[in-house]
Amino acid sequence: MKLAGVELRRIRVPLVSPFRTSFGTEIDREVLLVRVFGDDAEGWGECVAAADPLYSAEYVNGAEQVIRDFLLPRLPAEVTARGLGAAFEPVRGHPMAKAAVEMAVLDAELRLAGMSYAAYLGATRTRVPAGVSVGIMDSIPELLDAVGAYLEQGYARIKLKIEPGWDLEPVRAVRERFGDILLQVDANAAYRRADLRHLAELDPFGLLLIEQPLPEDDLLGHARLARSLTTPVCLDESITSARAAADAVTLGACSIVNLKAGRVGGYLEARRIHDLCAAHGVPVWCGGMLETGLGRAANLALAALPGCTLPGDVSASDRYYTRDITEPFRLEDGLMTVPSGPGLGVAPVPDVLRAFTERADVVRLP
Repeated sequence: MKLAGVELRRIRVPLVSPFRTSFGTEIDREVLLVRVFGDDAEGWGECVAAADPLYSAEYVNGAEQVIRDFLLPRLPAEVTARGLGAAFEPVRGHPMAKAAVEMAVLDAELRLAGMSYAAYLGATRTRVPAGVSVGIMDSIPELLDAVGAYLEQGYARIKLKIEPGWDLEPVRAVRERFGDILLQVDANAAYRRADLRHLAELDPFGLLLIEQPLPEDDLLGHARLARSLTTPVCLDESITSARAAADAVTLGACSIVNLKAGRVGGYLEARRIHDLCAAHGVPVWCGGMLETGLGRAANLALAALPGCTLPGDVSASDRYYTRDITEPFRLEDGLMTVPSGPGLGVAPVPDVLRAFTERADVVRLP
């Protein structure tokens, strides 16, 4: 596939309500979109890096610079998604930047071939159960109202964000109010080894899992925690590649893995992690990064793989956005439909995209 150029577009999409985690609060989503184009091809990618380097070392301004200055000059004359790993290997790190370019190239490639993302990745389902992530609230009554509303909408699983000082009581309140629902928690690395005894107090609540309680580089701490809890430990930020996943599983640092394509450098590496975990009997599920409809479409394809046996963070568009940049994804009977059209199966709505655009630059390729 011969590309003529790449468009780097910055958009800002307001959130329905502030989303608070242990590392910060977001009121809107500043997004870098990557559009590749040629005479007979066009594809879209979405960079999941946030505005600030708080979830990970990457941030959206840095990702844009890396793409412009270091990744695009390394695109081969005849580009394929499978060839990008070798082309980008000299650039250390920056998986979210690399994933955005891969996503766009793969979208264009599959549109030309008339194949969907889901079919290419090896999806086995056309609909997947949807979970929802609930941020840290100002009060427990506010939390209970939010959880109740999501359950009424039909979400199959509730994930509560936690941090020191907001953990046992909110979990207890949700369990007591709503009973035997599928419930899990996500700490986003907010705890330390000294908190192991405190985290064990979550065991009586029968959680599906506790996600990333310790810092991303503390695999031994997670292994120690996993041995001391009955609640399964799931890793998110620590899983940066298939090799990292293999190390974590071998060390006993986790028994469940959260798959995020942006965090691991793209959907091809995410599929490798899926396959590795499946071979070792480790369940995986698809995490979310407040993606627009573009990233949501790709995540649904990933969530439909056979090893994704737990509900993922593949919520409907209206969970986060009053207006998505694509046609909205909707929740039906607790399930989300996996796009079946060529490539991502969706594209931005032109008028909506223009309304949210702050700037767009085109880089011409040789």
